[in-house]
Amino acid sequence: QVQLVESGGGLVQAGGSLRLSCAASGGTFSAYAMGWFRQAPGKEREFVAHITWSGGNTYYADSVKGRFTISRDNAKNTAWLQMNSLKADDTAVYYCAAAYSGGRYWETRQYTYWGQGTQVTVSS
Repeated sequence: QVQLVESGGGLVQAGGSLRLSCAASGGTFSAYAMGWFRQAPGKEREFVAHITWSGGNTYYADSVKGRFTISRDNAKNTAWLQMNSLKADDTAVYYCAAAYSGGRYWETRQYTYWGQGTQVTVSS
């Protein structure tokens, strides 16, 4: 059983940056691919970014490509989402999630473990 805890959310002005962290415990972190998703009020949870277990490959939603960077450190059992050039449309609760495999990484059902989420609010 893996526990995931997100942190680093907050209120930021448009154009600003935030760095979200996802701390894992209770499992072998390096065995899991990691993803970040977000959910805005009244909308479905959507894929943001994915990183393979080794960190060798990353994937992004078109809406964040070039602005967000996903990374991980298996020795620290932590994944991050660096968010730059934030826009009002990025406002959402952000979730990290762990998956046994990297297939269909854009689908929420591929992920077995989820954190509780952290709120990101971007003011325009």
